[in-house]
Order: sequence, then C-alpha cells, then structure tokens
Amino acid sequence: MKTHENLESKVVNTYCEAFKGICSRVIVTADDEETLKRAAYDATSTPGTVIGRVEGGIESWLNEDQTPDNRKGAILQFWYNTSDIEKFGVELSYRIRQDILVKPFTSLFDASQNPDGWIGTMKNVGHCGDGYEWEETIYNREMIVVPIAIPDFKIEKQIGYMNGIMGANFWYMCTDKKTVLEAGRTALKAIESVEGVIAPFDICSAASKPETNYPWIGPTTNHPYCPSLKNQLKESTMVPPEVKYIPEIVINGLNQTCLKEAMKLGIESLIDYDGVFKVSAGNYDGKLGEYKIDLKELFK
Repeated sequence: MKTHENLESKVVNTYCEAFKGICSRVIVTADDEETLKRAAYDATSTPGTVIGRVEGGIESWLNEDQTPDNRKGAILQFWYNTSDIEKFGVELSYRIRQDILVKPFTSLFDASQNPDGWIGTMKNVGHCGDGYEWEETIYNREMIVVPIAIPDFKIEKQIGYMNGIMGANFWYMCTDKKTVLEAGRTALKAIESVEGVIAPFDICSAASKPETNYPWIGPTTNHPYCPSLKNQLKESTMVPPEVKYIPEIVINGLNQTCLKEAMKLGIESLIDYDGVFKVSAGNYDGKLGEYKIDLKELFK
C-alpha cells in the first residue's frame, strides 16, 4: 500500500527522452571468475557515446551451462549512437582488443537476438594474430583463433548488431547521502533482473544537458539541477528545498518493452526509501530523442 501511495506522490508528472542506437550483445567467458569479472568490468567501464566512443554494460552473469564453451560467462552490451556500422565495428574492436583479448584464457561469442546485420571480426580483431590467425569450427560456431602468448584467444567470426533505444533515465532526488547509494544499488539490482537492458553509468552523479558553453567538452553539467548552485541561481534553480542530491540512472534497452519494464522496476524498488523525496527524469523539451517515456504511465 505504501509503495502505491509513494508512486502517486513522489513520481513527478514528466517524461524522459531516449534516442535510437545500435547494440552488439556478446558473451565473454573465462576459466575463472576473477578474470571474467575483470574482463567484463574493464570492457564496459567507460560510457562514451557522447564523446564518439562506444558505451557498454553488463546485462547478466552466466553459469557454465549457459555458455557455448561451458565456462562461466557474462552477457555484455555495447552501444553506439550512430548508424555508421563501420565506425561502430572499429570502436567495438578497441574494447575487445584492449580489455578482453589481453585477459588470460578469455573467449568471445555472439549473443545477438534477431540481428539487423553483422560485423565481421577478422579485420579489426582477428588480425591481431598478424596473419597467423586461423578460422575453425568450435562449439558449433565459426570462430577465429588468434595466437597469443597465453594460447589462444577465440572470437566468433561474426557479431550481430541490433537497433535499440539509448538514454532512458530517471532521477531520484535524495534528502540524505546514504540514500544515494542504498536506493541506487537497490534499483540497479532490480534493473539487472530484466533481460535485454543495461545501466551503462551505474549510479550517475553528473546529469548533463545538450547546450553548453564549452562545446569541445561535449555535454556539461545540468546546472539548474545542481544542489550546490541553489543559492547562486535563486529562482531559476530546479532543486527542491529538501533535496541535497540528484543521482541519475540511465538505461539502454533492445526494445521499448524491456526498457519500460526496467524503468518501472527500478523506480518501484527505491520509491519507499524515506530519503527519496521525488523521482523525476531528464528531458530537453523533445529536442534530444525520438522516444518519450512518461514516468506515471509506467505504473498504469
């Protein structure tokens, strides 16, 4: 009953904007859990579409009976906000080469669902073998074997890409510091239960805006929502008097269904925290994205 009442009173009547993106969904496996975690976290650690790079996230962790080579694994998503597939393939290869291939005994497999197209991995990853790489059918998949000093890195020959939705978000306005992390981590756990989505920024402390005084930086701080600027901005501040922190959770999803489900579960999971004053979202008068997701509509 309390959750329902809080959804009514705490969720602001607003919407978030989201925009089109392309996504590759892969499985990375390793011999041991520590290496797997290092590869997964390193490869997805820097959300970067706003600076022309790919951004990624961990969708879920897999047991041995869920992976092609019967080892522990993780499903990773990598996203790009352009239709330039060749550029996407290059940027994706950097993450694979620098963060996964270099980890001991790792392999990488395609995990796309109804892909819109394919990215060949020989040109930008396979040729790390300097011409000594070879193709082989392993685990009933067409793989490239890249000879390296700890033999050998295996990657599927083709990785699918799909059209999806990026940048959906919600803000949870907090009255105390403790709630920022406790409520946020609860929401991230709820979001993890939804197949097909990631939260690439984890708990994000730096909501941005499209317009900026420093265009060479890219998006800069959304100043009306900075609690430390309340006195300076006076009547133009958008921060309620009770609020001291406004963290954001961003969600990318393969379709609107899973995206909205993740937003719904994430908000429901934190709405009863006493330190959550309001739940709102980032939007820019419809100027940023093709999709508008109404927060209150999520709960009807």
